[in-house]
Amino acid sequence: MLKQKRQRSEWSRLKEQRLLFLLILPAFIITLLFSYVPMFGLYMAFTNYSPAGGSFFKQFFTAEFVGLSWFKYFFTNGDFYMVMRNTLAQSFLSLLFGFPMPILLALMINELRNGWFKRTFQTVSYMPHFISWVIAANIVITVLSSNGVVNNLLIGLGFIQEPIQFMQSGPMFWWIIALSNTWKDMGFNAIMYLAAIAAINPELYEVAKVDGASRLQQMLHITLPSLRPTIIILAILAVGGILNAGFDQQYLLQNNTILNYAEVIDTYTYKYGLQNGMFSYGAAVGLFKSVVAFILVLSVNTLAKKMNEQSLF
Repeated sequence: MLKQKRQRSEWSRLKEQRLLFLLILPAFIITLLFSYVPMFGLYMAFTNYSPAGGSFFKQFFTAEFVGLSWFKYFFTNGDFYMVMRNTLAQSFLSLLFGFPMPILLALMINELRNGWFKRTFQTVSYMPHFISWVIAANIVITVLSSNGVVNNLLIGLGFIQEPIQFMQSGPMFWWIIALSNTWKDMGFNAIMYLAAIAAINPELYEVAKVDGASRLQQMLHITLPSLRPTIIILAILAVGGILNAGFDQQYLLQNNTILNYAEVIDTYTYKYGLQNGMFSYGAAVGLFKSVVAFILVLSVNTLAKKMNEQSLF
């Protein structure tokens, strides 16, 4: 009887909220079609698929099953160390600069008191995010060229005598990627922290002022602690994407001279999977990346939950 009553109660609640579920339906369908249905293609990573005309599904499901052979090939063909080194190095550097900078920028914007200047500064800060990497890459290459702004400034200040070939140096390429990623996205990422700051109770600041707290003390003891849940959640997501060094910026900025330092998992998968026609190999490398990212998200989320009682799920 109690079970039937609970079921009727749940059905009544669903009926009352049917319009809300109707609003969710388009997002659910889009997620299903573009995120879950394509996952059947992961089977390609365990076969020796090669398109030869005719029905795609027939060739896909009748392709020779090779098990973990493509994964073994990736781990042993000599490219694994180079690709993983470049991916991790660039991702860690991007995380080192790109994660704290939006927090610092949000704190700086929040401290601005002139409303017009504050809105203008915030708008200018996130404008680079909406510039395509085709344009952004050309800006980076032009600025760092032999006759670019950076070399002219260093020569003018007397720090160097000859222009530095930034785009011809492998290890320097890692820093270029990290700094360009930070420049392009820090303003947009700061919006999330500004939204979290806006949700802080203003009475906390009023009480702190009465107690004689300076603006720096208010920032350290009110603003930052209030941002901790947001910081932890975004940190979990950032660590989960540690193997996602990016594709557009890598492909547009790399050249044959520094390829041993510029090749990352995304560009490697594209070149072998699409350009060379090794579809199964590309699918295997992409699946490896996704599995590692999934494990990292679970691990960091569990660790955060135990340490701070704050987690993504």
